Amino acid sequence: MLDRFDVLLADLDGTLYRGPVVVPGAAEAVEAAGKRGVRTWYVTNNASRTPQDVAAHLVELGFPATAAEVVTSSQAAARLLAEQLPAGSTVLVVGTEALVGEVEAVGLATTREAEGAVAVVQGHSPDTGWRILAEATVALRAGAVWVACNLDPTLPTERGPLPGNGSMVSVLRIASGREPQVAGKPGPALLDVAARQAGASAPLMIGDRLDTDIEGGRAAGMATLLVLTGVSDAVEVLSAPPERRPDYIGADMNALDADPDDLAPGARAGWEVTVADRGELRLSGSGDALDALRALCGAHWAAGGGPARVTSGGGDADRAIRDLGLGGGEIGSATVGAAPRPSGADR
Repeated sequence: MLDRFDVLLADLDGTLYRGPVVVPGAAEAVEAAGKRGVRTWYVTNNASRTPQDVAAHLVELGFPATAAEVVTSSQAAARLLAEQLPAGSTVLVVGTEALVGEVEAVGLATTREAEGAVAVVQGHSPDTGWRILAEATVALRAGAVWVACNLDPTLPTERGPLPGNGSMVSVLRIASGREPQVAGKPGPALLDVAARQAGASAPLMIGDRLDTDIEGGRAAGMATLLVLTGVSDAVEVLSAPPERRPDYIGADMNALDADPDDLAPGARAGWEVTVADRGELRLSGSGDALDALRALCGAHWAAGGGPARVTSGGGDADRAIRDLGLGGGEIGSATVGAAPRPSGADR
């Protein structure tokens, strides 16, 4: 993989770490890539922290990171605004002081009131309340440009998923009757900014979520690697629509040591997938469970994709289906795509 790509664009939570805990092997994989001349840039939908704060957290966890290598959705949002507004224009900020700083850094003025605001930028803040949402509603109804840092409906906490920026965006959608431009994943703006800043000619987007990381990478025209260390699992991958299908599937960041062809969905030695009917798959053979998933995806996607039912031909197929979490009420079978989708997260 490191021979094929010159810059890694890595998601954070779920890909490199889980809250305060590093994903095993992730820091070592990033460091090894750097020694091979393949730099890592860190991309996050979280607009509540500065690049300096994000870099400090990464360094604390053992990653070789600088603030210059961190690109947040607040930076992408500020750039989107700067491309559309004259210098010095006033932007109403719904979000933290970190977002205020990014907007002012591109030559725009900021406010917390509707009067005089020609644009609204919205990012996550735990202190967002009715008054600032009311001011934003007034500005939007008056025709202000609206940029949302991301649409993630929830963010992970020690108490479970709680409202994220997308939930607050929904409030303004209803109140204003408007739709925002989106700076973060799955929109391409965040990844486009990161690739330009990194000077990448062949970037690889790496993430744990199909609906943000993989869809965002595909929207930006980049190759994508899904790692199964966070939100999206085998059930979701198999039933993914075309815009969310990864180019490569790996267990974790150690996949960077593998041959790209070995990670791509498609036929795999030792495994046979029979498509009995659309959505009806039968797995037989033996080998690595993740290779079984790649084989299932290749066959199912070629047949049209969508929800699938996987049955076992016995032997290692039973084990692979269990290991992948594709087993439902009966051992060796599952209705893939019918399971509840995982909660979203600000990333």
